[in-house]
Amino acid sequence: MNEVVVGVDPQELSVPALLRAADEAAWRGLRLHLVCAVPPVHDHLLYDAVNHRAALRIRAGSALADAEDLVRDLHPGPSPVTELVDGPPAAVLRERAARATLTVVGSRRLGRIAEVLAESSVVLPLVTGADGPVAVVRSPEHAVDPPPTVVVGVDGSVSCRAAVAFAVEEAVLHGARLHAVWVWPRPVFAEDDDATGLAGQRALAEAVAGQADRHPDLEITQEILRGHPVEQLAVAAHASLALVVGRRGGGGFTALRLGSTAYGLLHHAECPLVVVPPPGT
Repeated sequence: MNEVVVGVDPQELSVPALLRAADEAAWRGLRLHLVCAVPPVHDHLLYDAVNHRAALRIRAGSALADAEDLVRDLHPGPSPVTELVDGPPAAVLRERAARATLTVVGSRRLGRIAEVLAESSVVLPLVTGADGPVAVVRSPEHAVDPPPTVVVGVDGSVSCRAAVAFAVEEAVLHGARLHAVWVWPRPVFAEDDDATGLAGQRALAEAVAGQADRHPDLEITQEILRGHPVEQLAVAAHASLALVVGRRGGGGFTALRLGSTAYGLLHHAECPLVVVPPPGT
């Protein structure tokens, strides 16, 4: 757990993702590991497959070199580690994520069917199955409003505890404030408002309990919002440094294993989205 891994896409280099990964590595004092995976080729003709694979490797090597040059220009410190490897990109990055403090990838906003079925799809399989936190950085880079804020979604579940712990660490490292948000769908009956509000206040208090004592310089704010969790969290974190949410864990179907809120935020969050697996993953 002594490195930050970033996936390099040979089709479209995500500069915002690369810069975020380089900054995270510098802030944390960790090694930056650039990984570019060359997917398998399934052409019917052997001759075509060999040529196609050779072309893919040349493109991947060029993208990796460009990424390394960019990092060297912006961060004159220790050189990043580069790796050109054969294999499905999502599977390769999942393996590297198991040994990383953070894994960073860009997003090309593929359609939902393409995300699940395309061999080049990386984001959804990675955030669903990685053993460590994964940051998904949009392109182009979004604007951050002062003061810098890290927003964390709280729902009272076990998985959100790991998300809060990561969000606290991220806020401290960046000198940002922490904004914990509980979102509850508007109840059908008005008399449920009081019970819902109390449940949200209790969940928020439990989620951040003890953090102020451990980090006296960290500003922590709490907010209860009503509406759809995906919409409300996306709006609350629109100009934030990052939005951190927990991953649900179990289940076989992709959206259920990831959790509907995290799954929806992959499509709607404009700021970098960090998905944190539950404890013990």
